[in-house]
Amino acid sequence: MSITSADICSAADQLQGLVGFNQKTDQYIVRFSEDSFGLDILQESIQPTSEFVWSPHCDNHMRLDRTRIQLLLDQHIDERLNITAPIQLYMQRNDLAEIVAERRVSSIGEQ
Repeated sequence: MSITSADICSAADQLQGLVGFNQKTDQYIVRFSEDSFGLDILQESIQPTSEFVWSPHCDNHMRLDRTRIQLLLDQHIDERLNITAPIQLYMQRNDLAEIVAERRVSSIGEQ
């Protein structure tokens, strides 16, 4: 079975949890509830993991950021984060360019 870039993007959109930046330790941390971050995490820095892995690229495009995904992999909680085979393959294939995609938030009922 081959995995396409669409499969990888879909897997990224299904990541679970939240990521926040800890000012005291100068690193990102993962939690599964906004209430569990503590005072060292600015509320503005908390974002869903599925959004955290995307970095601005240019115009309306974003890139699926391997560095940010690696931060998640370093947590060693792949199942809780819902890191699936397409994401793992994306990280193993350093010979492939990072995925760049146009991303938009669609509202319910939009066709």
